[in-house]
Amino acid sequence: MPRASASAAAQTARQVLASATDLFAAQGFAAVSLDDVARAAGVTRGAVYHHYANKTGLFRAVAAHLQADVAAAVVGAAERAEPDPRARLRAGSHAFLDAITAAPAVRVLLVDAPAVIGWAQWRALDAEHSAAHLRDALAEAGVDGGLLDALTAQLSGAMNEAALWLAERADDAAARESAHRALDRLLEAVAPRPA
Repeated sequence: MPRASASAAAQTARQVLASATDLFAAQGFAAVSLDDVARAAGVTRGAVYHHYANKTGLFRAVAAHLQADVAAAVVGAAERAEPDPRARLRAGSHAFLDAITAAPAVRVLLVDAPAVIGWAQWRALDAEHSAAHLRDALAEAGVDGGLLDALTAQLSGAMNEAALWLAERADDAAARESAHRALDRLLEAVAPRPA
């Protein structure tokens, strides 16, 4: 039997990843089997194992993909903002809060990922994606170099906590507005406008 071409193999990997993302987001890690993923993707279980080794490996790939999507939303919002570094910091931070609390990111990244892949890997994914952009934006907004790492960690932590708080209030528009107003206050304290 001939081996699949590289493009067909890549397409299969994308199908599996997309199906797994939908299933993990809808049902949670514990409720999804690799048979479920294979069935949803229209492939064999062996194909899932071939591309992702095991269920945790597949989940890790889903989490990394979603972290990259959140980071892309942050960067896109910052790039569309006014050229002022504080405006870009604000736009990117608000985009983070909205992107991380949207399906499928909210359940995968905020609920299951810390337990499934562990805090160390979860923090590494966050640091590689959104937190790296946050650090750059804070530096561009004039945050003192001696405080940059500490403020990045603390502001990132505050935004992650706000996202968890919003996840518990998914349909509460007033809570979302409050979270964004509170975020503005934090950002103003961290990177105030020049006097």
